[in-house]
Amino acid sequence: MKKAMPAGRQGFTLIEILISIAIIAVLTAIGIVSYVSINRNARDAKRRGDIEQIRSALELYRSDYGYYPAPASGGLTNLVDTYLPSIPSDPKGDTNPYVYQATNLSATTGQYYGYCLFASVENANLTNTLCDPKPNGYNYGTKNP
Repeated sequence: MKKAMPAGRQGFTLIEILISIAIIAVLTAIGIVSYVSINRNARDAKRRGDIEQIRSALELYRSDYGYYPAPASGGLTNLVDTYLPSIPSDPKGDTNPYVYQATNLSATTGQYYGYCLFASVENANLTNTLCDPKPNGYNYGTKNP
């Protein structure tokens, strides 16, 4: 047995439906913006982790040899197999790879005693590269010493 609806109240009004659609649209927009921001921050976190992983491998190399690898003789590829399983790649894959620059060249030994590592991050607030000049398009990195 069906209950009869009161007269004049057969369903939702147009205003109620429009308000519901507007609320859903606002929540969807907020969710999309948050999702994009979270992905950007996650990619930047991976870049920072990759730079730290390369930095650790460089320090292990220096503890074994007493100097950092020369960029002309392979640079970061000298670290593969012994200190790194592979050179980390940028999470987007289509942006700039990581850059290694050896610094503090000794005139007497011809060895490098410093380095700069660079990455290109999406969050402009992460610009802590201490090396100058920076390669074009790179805005994050670290150096030693």
